[in-house]
Amino acid sequence: MGLLRYLLLVAAAGLLAGCGVGNDFSDLQSFMDEVDARPAPPIEPLPIFEQVEPYSYQVSNMRSPFEPPVTLKKVPDLPGGEQVKPNFNRAKEYLEQYTIASLTMVGTLAKDNDMYALIKDADGGVHRVQTGDYMGTDHGEIQTIGEASIELIEIVRDGGSGWVRRERTVSLGGENRG
Repeated sequence: MGLLRYLLLVAAAGLLAGCGVGNDFSDLQSFMDEVDARPAPPIEPLPIFEQVEPYSYQVSNMRSPFEPPVTLKKVPDLPGGEQVKPNFNRAKEYLEQYTIASLTMVGTLAKDNDMYALIKDADGGVHRVQTGDYMGTDHGEIQTIGEASIELIEIVRDGGSGWVRRERTVSLGGENRG
């Protein structure tokens, strides 16, 4: 066993010693010089690109095809024949930057006699809301908060120059109904 190990060690040392013998790279150097001396092939010109007419997207005020259609349920007009329109002078609340479809009700909290809902936004943040707060891009004011849903009144365009109020429900777990 010892002799076999000794012979293997000598054979391996001999093979390794054979790898380092000589620094004659003249054949490699001559090949590299020959390749460098060749003329460079011509470079093809870039293709001519046609100018494409810009497209103007004109349906930004229409419903997104990725959200379910909303059926309008007419809410009775305010007493006194007052015109319905959003309050544009009111400071926007944080959740008004998200569409209702991207907001999910994830729970409720009760403190004293007040009921709060927990809303998860599209970025993963969770927010506490209460009756009277606003959420959604359609001026949605929270009317009631229940154990399993939030009832909102939104103010949306009526298709003409006016506004109309509509009911909207955000259910626990994310099902949003209009």
